[in-house]
Amino acid sequence: MVLAWHCGDTSHVTQRRVWGHSGLGRAATLSVRFGHLGEGEATVETAAREVRSESSSAGGPAAAAHLHFNPPYGPIEFTPSIQFAAPVRIRLGLQQRAAANLHNHVLRSVRRFAVLLVADLASFYVMRELVRAVRDYGWLGDRLAARLQDVLPQGILNGWQYAAALFVALFVTGNYGRGDQRRDTRRLFIACALATALPLWMRLWTRGLEPVIVQYAITTVLVWAGLVTERRVIDQIVVRFFPRYRNAAPTLFVGPAEACRDAIQSPTFALGGECRPVGFVDVHLPPAPDALGHAVDFRSLLQRTGAEVVVVAGYLPDNRFREVVAASLEAQSQLLSVPRSIAIAGVQPDLVWRRGQPLIALTAPTLKGWQHLLKRLMDVLGATLGLVVLSPVFALVAAAVKLESRGPVLFGQRRLGRNGDAFKCLKFRSMRPDAEERLRSDPALYAEYVANDFKLPENQDPRLTVVGQFLRRTSLDELPQLLNVLRGEMSLVGPRPIVPEELDLYGHGAPIFLSLKPGMTGAWQVNGRSRVGYPLRVDIELEYVRNWSLSRDLGILFGTIPVVLARRGAH
Repeated sequence: MVLAWHCGDTSHVTQRRVWGHSGLGRAATLSVRFGHLGEGEATVETAAREVRSESSSAGGPAAAAHLHFNPPYGPIEFTPSIQFAAPVRIRLGLQQRAAANLHNHVLRSVRRFAVLLVADLASFYVMRELVRAVRDYGWLGDRLAARLQDVLPQGILNGWQYAAALFVALFVTGNYGRGDQRRDTRRLFIACALATALPLWMRLWTRGLEPVIVQYAITTVLVWAGLVTERRVIDQIVVRFFPRYRNAAPTLFVGPAEACRDAIQSPTFALGGECRPVGFVDVHLPPAPDALGHAVDFRSLLQRTGAEVVVVAGYLPDNRFREVVAASLEAQSQLLSVPRSIAIAGVQPDLVWRRGQPLIALTAPTLKGWQHLLKRLMDVLGATLGLVVLSPVFALVAAAVKLESRGPVLFGQRRLGRNGDAFKCLKFRSMRPDAEERLRSDPALYAEYVANDFKLPENQDPRLTVVGQFLRRTSLDELPQLLNVLRGEMSLVGPRPIVPEELDLYGHGAPIFLSLKPGMTGAWQVNGRSRVGYPLRVDIELEYVRNWSLSRDLGILFGTIPVVLARRGAH
């Protein structure tokens, strides 16, 4: 391959010969002329190539790259028979495709809107019929039917009035948008609250505040639960019964080869959905063997693949980025960017404006003030109720611990709380009084303790008592942590409280991990508990902190019950 670089004028030419591994053994020429067209602009003349370099885009030997899909357009083979269109014809072709791309985007949006609208209305009517069955026909007994008649009298879920209010609320709050908007449980809850408020407004003046508030709360929660369930069911149906990528937009990636491969294999694009990867365009010379081509031919490649979405992955030089943006806009292709540095740093981007200049604010994914207040309110109510209801269990367990061995009933171990503040994490004592001394005095035992994610298997732990083994298997030893919750040291739901030695395992994510109070239960506990070790445990905990929501906390609380009853991962 001969690279000819024309700098400024045609009198100065630099050539470099690069040989590929083509079976025909012929060289090809790539000529790039940089004229005086303005800052960052260039004219590009591309001669046919028939060879492909064995080196990767980073300059080293290329490993056989394996993508999770089989793109309909393989890496471009440049042969003398291929003649690239002149830049003007390529621009014209992209602009002619713009109408088709825009039509496909609109059609996809209309299809999504129609499916969600029908499913939302069906969910509402199913919920209304269930209420009627319990209230009017006594499916769950006459006593419950009478009580439900008092709080949800007939007419409270009037069909067309509430359905219209629900549609308006869902539309206004953006629940029919693309991406994750339709899965946002908080957004759905706001829409349900708004929809319920509209028809109940007149009842406020006729029935009074207190009964209307009860009706409002029950109706909002019922409709919200139905919508959340319905939207998750839709996602599962699409994944299970519909062909992958059937209606997805063809998506072309551009950037360094490694960054493009990482983006293609990420859950955002690898799990199907709205985008169907067709390949990537490399910005390095020579392009990677599995690339469709080099970025100098981006317009031509965009036209050939018919991509309706363009994803920028990794770093692109300013002039190359402008070319990608211009070509994507000409073709009316949706333009997305994957900022790799943001993912690595573990921060959340937020667009802000300063005197007309758009800026990306990178912030740690911590809870806002009102979220902390809401979470604390739930903690106090839940812990108080738990202590009252479970007080007989506390008494029985305390007596069993005291009768088996001498020592205190409760054991407090030093754990790290919010912002790294140490506290005593309370448990019913399940070990002998000299447990810590036994562990520290036996180097082999302590090494196994550290290697096993700071735990020991029950059958190999000499520190446990007989009662303690039962408490561990049933998770009853953790009930005193309700006192930690009341004292504000822990939360009902949160990351697992860790000992100081574990913090190094969280690496750069440690500050994010410590931004929330540790919880009695959490995402790790309902996803395998002790069966899930490091480093997967780190990923689970950090993902929970970054995507916290009240509805998710409630889901984890309810999900903990079957996990504890089944004794999955408990020791």
